Amino acid sequence: MTAPLPPLARPLVLGSTSRYRRELLSRLGLPFEVAAPQVDETPLPGEAPRALAQRLALAKAREVAARHPQAIVIGSDQVADLAGEPLGKPGTHERAVAQLRRMSGQTVVFQTALAVVCQAIGFEQSDLAAVEVRFRDLDDGEIERYLRAEQPYDCAGSAKSEGLGIALLEAIHSDDPTALVGLPLMRTCALLRLAGIDPLADPA
Repeated sequence: MTAPLPPLARPLVLGSTSRYRRELLSRLGLPFEVAAPQVDETPLPGEAPRALAQRLALAKAREVAARHPQAIVIGSDQVADLAGEPLGKPGTHERAVAQLRRMSGQTVVFQTALAVVCQAIGFEQSDLAAVEVRFRDLDDGEIERYLRAEQPYDCAGSAKSEGLGIALLEAIHSDDPTALVGLPLMRTCALLRLAGIDPLADPA
């Protein structure tokens, strides 16, 4: 039987295929691996956007942790919440147009959930960052030009705030600005410290 590793020696695994989450996590300067979670992301009947994001983040972290039991695994999920209705990744141009038409002039809450799991030490913690985004009144020409320019079809809500999508917005309200991009880094740091990984620890 393999002896348990001390927390600081544990590998860090991001349970996500999102390039945006990979880019965000790399900001912390920690070595990490990436594993694709095998999770059905279909919403449950009547499931609220916040509950959906929390359930999927934890399910992703648990599924990857089951395959990497010695690792500290990060799972995350984001759901756009329009008046209680979940809006996911559009996937196609036509669905992105429909999403942006509906969000025009509206306030959308992007629910970004986070979970950190390590089977070997029995660690499991989760958190959620809600970001309120006010969209401008958009005409069809603006929507079409934006989508053709940035093609954000893999983004919940059909807009990249870190890119040209910022031109679609009037205001953003959040206590963790990276959450809107897909991974709330302040909350990630807090949960990693609880699990035994401190991005600012002395390497010696």
